[in-house]
Amino acid sequence: MKFKAQDKQNQLIENITVHHLVIGVDIAQETHVARAVNFRGIALGNPLEFSNDEIGFQSLNHWIRDLLALYKLSQIIVGMEPTGHYWLSLAHWLNNREFEAVLVNPHLVKKNKENRDNTRSKSDKKDALVIADMVKNGYYSPVRFHSTEYEELRVLMANRETVVKRFVSAVNQIHRWVDIVFPELRQVFKILTCKGALVTLRLFPLPTDLCKLEPADVISGWKKAMKRHSGVRRAKLLIDLAKRTVGSKQATHAYKLHLEHLLEEYDLASRQLQKIEEEAKSVLERIPYTSKILTITGVSATALAGVLGESGDLSGYSHGNALLRHAGLNLTEASSGKWKGQMTLSKRGRPRLRHFLYLITMCMVMTNSEFKALHHHNVEVKKLKRMKSIMKLCGKLARILVGLARSEEDYSPDKVFTLAA
Repeated sequence: MKFKAQDKQNQLIENITVHHLVIGVDIAQETHVARAVNFRGIALGNPLEFSNDEIGFQSLNHWIRDLLALYKLSQIIVGMEPTGHYWLSLAHWLNNREFEAVLVNPHLVKKNKENRDNTRSKSDKKDALVIADMVKNGYYSPVRFHSTEYEELRVLMANRETVVKRFVSAVNQIHRWVDIVFPELRQVFKILTCKGALVTLRLFPLPTDLCKLEPADVISGWKKAMKRHSGVRRAKLLIDLAKRTVGSKQATHAYKLHLEHLLEEYDLASRQLQKIEEEAKSVLERIPYTSKILTITGVSATALAGVLGESGDLSGYSHGNALLRHAGLNLTEASSGKWKGQMTLSKRGRPRLRHFLYLITMCMVMTNSEFKALHHHNVEVKKLKRMKSIMKLCGKLARILVGLARSEEDYSPDKVFTLAA
């Protein structure tokens, strides 16, 4: 389809013909509800409730076949909300049977609930009918089934986000533990997650443990865990601070056990992050155009994996602006009569894709000479605010990524300045 929003919308509407049976499905965890309409929105047949398993899907198939025969229709389109992950099984089942499956925006479903009866009432049967009406009016988007590589990246990066949250939580709790039990440790180690600090917390978790030791004992412990370690002066300072600490001296056994669990969580999250990033890099090697993109200064393998996991195959986008719309980075306007509203980002798209595009752009502004020069030009010459310049460069990045994926060319820094900023 063409990229222009109006052309795309027209094509979606024209896709629904007089021969179509339009079905709306209200998705739930266990039992779905389906309603059917024709191309004019006239309700056909009775509602169907079916379970989220093979038996339920077969009953949906029989129901669809009966309606096709009864109303002499020949084409099928099934719309649904992407509710959590419950819609995935049905979408794959429909795709395997060559039924056209599409998605509707849950936000729009909520706004269209009063179209039929002018009330705010809500039920599964009504929601299914609202979804069918939206599909018939062209307010839907095709389900994108990605190939194995992109699906793997999506799962890996979603898992990485969960692991990162656990990792950050463990680090924050280690900081809290130190502030309560041994706040003076910060005078010895400025960064509490450096190797020396972590080894010290593992070997001598409590200040009372350090008070019983000599500097040589501390150094001996460090030597077993690190090739390069702090010297006698720092070992003495550590012991002296432990003797006059203002940290809590109660519930020491519980605090020691708590620290042990925090360090285990930190180690587990670290190993999992490393494993996920290694797997993501190996998947990227199987995608042909990623090697060209990774030659760009400022684009890391992890960030690129995050973009591809959310966007799918970049070569399937007609323009970089289509990628921006998919991320919710397209501009929206609210104006009426003489009043002109401010242009804002729609943020109606994939938040994780927005996140990675923004991170790559920020990294390139700091490390990539071309993007650094463009940012300087936007701020100093065009007098744009810094964040507006960053958002403008997000669009530049999207067009570069899609352009490299669609073409056989390598990245050329000279062409960055010739592209429309």
